[in-house]
Amino acid sequence: MDMLVTLPGGKKVTAQYKGFTIQTDQPESDGGEGSAASPFDLFLTSIGTCAGYYVLAFCQSRQIPTQGISVGVTFQRSPEKKLVETIAIEILLPADFPDRYKEAVVRAAETCTVKKHLAHPPTITITAQKPQGRSP
Repeated sequence: MDMLVTLPGGKKVTAQYKGFTIQTDQPESDGGEGSAASPFDLFLTSIGTCAGYYVLAFCQSRQIPTQGISVGVTFQRSPEKKLVETIAIEILLPADFPDRYKEAVVRAAETCTVKKHLAHPPTITITAQKPQGRSP
């Protein structure tokens, strides 16, 4: 098992993964306490932070200062399906960013692993089981 997810109470769900504890909660409007990001919020932020990492790595490999660089992400939802249909990622560059690297930094962000997985989603299987052993 690569990750263990537990249900500590209320609307909270916690994951243990690679030595990290990731806590989630639902907003108050959905019956939670709003004490942490929701699982879907973490999914959406993974796209922006992944693109941001590839922008960072690109700049660091070329010794381009990263001060003033940020990544904006906009989500368009389908009112009918209530699902995100479009994700727009915009790399916000400072005025002194070298023009010759503008297209290259976009290409770097496009190599984001999360984006690649969305383009080629894995097969997801879900099963349920009880512990094996004697019945009472």
